Amino acid sequence: MERSRTIAAPTAQILAEIVDFRRWTAWSPWEDADPAMTREYSGADSGVGARYRWSGNRRAGEGSMEIVGVDPAGVDIRLTFTRPMTADNVVRFDLTADGAGTRATWSMTGETSGLAGLVSRIVPMDRLVGRDFERGLERLDAVATADTGRER
Repeated sequence: MERSRTIAAPTAQILAEIVDFRRWTAWSPWEDADPAMTREYSGADSGVGARYRWSGNRRAGEGSMEIVGVDPAGVDIRLTFTRPMTADNVVRFDLTADGAGTRATWSMTGETSGLAGLVSRIVPMDRLVGRDFERGLERLDAVATADTGRER
């Protein structure tokens, strides 16, 4: 599944928001899921090797992410859910020049099995998280365009 949005900011600005998990608190669509959610950052500060682990209520769940690839055109992330269901996914942010801005495409792929596989047969993954991706890209747009022209 994937969602895209053109953002009126340079690719480098958007890339900086994605490769630093600490910046995700400003735009991730799941930040509102649990105000008491715990977060742990490890590995590199940003880029390849940066790791993020969270644990929260049922909506937030529990899992981890690790940045496994970065290039000027995007970021690859390994996403693992451990609760409420287990799943391993590959997340990709593709960034391409689009006029005066950047086309950001957020995609997620992975196989579902067990309880997650059963749920995905009833309610497709696109329907479960598609709106979250849209909201996340909208928030990323707001953060990236607010920061255009300013150093962070």
